[in-house]
Amino acid sequence: MSAYSVNEPSGRQKWIAGTLVIAYALITMIPLVWIVATGFKSPADAISYPPKVLFEPTLEGYVNLFTTRTRQTEDYLAANPPQTWYEEIVRQYDMVIVGPSRYGERFLNSIIIGFGSTFLSIFLGVLAAYAFSRFRIPLKDDLLFFILSTRMMPPIAVAIPIFLMYRQLGLSDTHLGMILLYTAVNISLAVWLLKGFIDEIPREYEEAALIDGYTRFQAFYKVVLPQATTGIVATAIFCLIFSWNEYAFAVLLTSGTAQTAPPFIPTIIGVGGQDWPAVAAGATLFLLPVMIFTVALRKHLLRGITFGAVRK
Repeated sequence: MSAYSVNEPSGRQKWIAGTLVIAYALITMIPLVWIVATGFKSPADAISYPPKVLFEPTLEGYVNLFTTRTRQTEDYLAANPPQTWYEEIVRQYDMVIVGPSRYGERFLNSIIIGFGSTFLSIFLGVLAAYAFSRFRIPLKDDLLFFILSTRMMPPIAVAIPIFLMYRQLGLSDTHLGMILLYTAVNISLAVWLLKGFIDEIPREYEEAALIDGYTRFQAFYKVVLPQATTGIVATAIFCLIFSWNEYAFAVLLTSGTAQTAPPFIPTIIGVGGQDWPAVAAGATLFLLPVMIFTVALRKHLLRGITFGAVRK
């Protein structure tokens, strides 16, 4: 009898698979590493050709990202010497800092709109998915297909009607308007994903809870929700990624009060043109919240993606 198992890969196969995974991970990380590195370059190093891999790091990009600067005369500069390290950075261009930039406001708008729409999408999605999963709803399949059909065209295809509607309703350039819009786009994804997760939860658990005297809501809250946590987390991450990175609607429907970071970052102008170190610095900071959120919940994400894939 041979000891070979069709289910257990050989050592060579494991080595090849591990090598391929590591190589793929390193290749996909190159753009991210390059963006982070560009944030610490000077404007000259950022646009140099051939590109510089080794360079003298500087915080000029981050200073330009968070400050507004203006050029001054030599007499003014001589009479007002720099007081801080970041003022010394801008003095090399005969400029002074006159105040903060609007990046902080745009970043805060992204947090409010991104997490607000994600919470609302998950809240409505859980309720709708539970109803579709547990109750007999007339034309249920047709309703589910209608919900899914909202994802069959790019959202920007309905940009003009939404723009006209928002202008009439006074929702343009408002946090509420953007939260409602992103929720409407994400709700179909949330309903379909969460319905699949809830379908995998045995009905017998709820029936036992109802026999013990629980109401339907108590059974849903105390029995179904805890078991659907992995699916809720996985769905929340996908919804947040869309809301966080969305660009087209943010450009079309916002300009000041509710503008998010994606349309603001490309408009950062430095001395003589686009300030690429500041743009890279803004992109690097913009990546952090979603990255932290995803890494913090990575165990739930992995379990949520593979939930129901293996049955015992």
